[in-house]
Amino acid sequence: MSAALRLGAVLATLAAALAAAAPAGATNECRGLMVCIPIAGPWVVVPTATTTPRREVEYQLTCPRAHVAGGLDAELSRRAVEVGFRGKLGSPVNPGISTSRSVVFVASFVGGSASHATFRPRVGCIPASGGGGRVPTSVTAFPPGEPTVRRVKTVRVRPGTATVVQGCRGGERLVGAERAFGFFTRRPPEASVVASVDGTLAVRNGRVQVRVRGDAELGGVRAVVQVQAVCARVS
Repeated sequence: MSAALRLGAVLATLAAALAAAAPAGATNECRGLMVCIPIAGPWVVVPTATTTPRREVEYQLTCPRAHVAGGLDAELSRRAVEVGFRGKLGSPVNPGISTSRSVVFVASFVGGSASHATFRPRVGCIPASGGGGRVPTSVTAFPPGEPTVRRVKTVRVRPGTATVVQGCRGGERLVGAERAFGFFTRRPPEASVVASVDGTLAVRNGRVQVRVRGDAELGGVRAVVQVQAVCARVS
């Protein structure tokens, strides 16, 4: 048997072994991509403090040169780890528009308690032009799910002060709190209009409270405040 034939037989044996070893729940960063190189990062430590809002950790994973991120996935050491990524704005949502060569993953722990939690980010890299090939992958941990839901309240801000409260539903646990202000104007609001609305966020008795202040500058401008309660649906 020639050296080339022997090498082919070895590669075929290795491929068969990899296929047999890969469980049914393989990671999905390359699913649906004909040409894809899967890249796995390290297990990244996620803060597990149960204070509200929960602390986040960010980790950047980079594709080889001349490639962009075409698919994303992650492996979790605990189901109560929520993972997302920071995508770029644009249309359509696509590789090369929403993602580039590097991807920043964002993760937080939304469980009740844990001594430690980690996640391993994965990126499916596709050529910016031509070449490449898919490599088999396997998974030995939980796939990411949707352990949280956002309960959102958006209300009009008027001159004066008011308190906006938003909480979780029964069976949920508050793990995060956010607030944002917006202005319905044809053009970007002037600095004086932006400064006419302010608010302080606090968490009391498991509910998000935002004390909102609007001054007379609002006038005929429609301003809103959005209060978000990030609620865990897992134990």
